[in-house]
Amino acid sequence: MNTTRQPQAGVSLVESLVALLVLSVGLLGIAGLFVDSVKNSRTALLRTQAINLVSDMADRIRANSTARDAYQTATYGGAPATHQCAPDATAGGGNCTIAELAEDDLGRWIDAVGATLPGADQADSAVVEYAAPANPGQPEQYVITVRWLEPGATATDDDTTDGRYRYRSTVVVMPRDPV
Repeated sequence: MNTTRQPQAGVSLVESLVALLVLSVGLLGIAGLFVDSVKNSRTALLRTQAINLVSDMADRIRANSTARDAYQTATYGGAPATHQCAPDATAGGGNCTIAELAEDDLGRWIDAVGATLPGADQADSAVVEYAAPANPGQPEQYVITVRWLEPGATATDDDTTDGRYRYRSTVVVMPRDPV
């Protein structure tokens, strides 16, 4: 009697189920990494937008540096008006004084912050503070701050009590020699 066995030619059901289980666990891990990647990309995008908005206001201040405290948001109670100083899709633009241009810049900038960053609809979400020089010939300083609420943020995510994130930059404008 011949007792030699023929080698098995296929895969058993148990082996198939184990392979499927290992593959499923791996795919769940990849799905978790994908969700984290999307969240981190959203966070990076919001922070980049905040930096761009603060840089935009810094450029506006540098371009109209003689306006000085007209760029302070507290002057307008947090709601500066737009004066259509610059042309846009609705109006051709007009001549404005230095202070009107500063108020127009602030109004447009605050609108842009509210439209771009989530949770930036509060009065202190876009703030410019002006610090006059202590002595003539010293630089002026502006502190530009934007605040926003990232998705899933809690009060412990930030050093503020309301859970909003903040980006702040100080702009120093050197005095110009009178012409």
